[in-house]
Amino acid sequence: MSTENKDQNEFSDFSIGGLHYKTHLTKKFINRKKYEEHNPKLIKAFIPGTIIEVFVKNNNKVLEEQPLLILEAMKMRNVVYAPQSGKIKKIWVKAGEMVAKNQLLIEFY
Repeated sequence: MSTENKDQNEFSDFSIGGLHYKTHLTKKFINRKKYEEHNPKLIKAFIPGTIIEVFVKNNNKVLEEQPLLILEAMKMRNVVYAPQSGKIKKIWVKAGEMVAKNQLLIEFY
């Protein structure tokens, strides 16, 4: 028996709502991107684009809904606001820099 067939014949156990199941998991499911819980202390790019301007600096105190930076994408300028009041730990980007989707922009303490 090849390893591929052997892997296909192995069952995986899991529980949903208190019920226990045994099933075969597909390669697509096994290789999927794992769920990552949202961390409000990390501000990430929601779309690829270019950083036009950064309004804050490291160690600045900011208030909730204060503008942090402008991200231009598809000829639209998007102002990224602080999701919470706090202190800036590190700014990972600078004006003129191109960013990818989900790239870390700003980190809070």
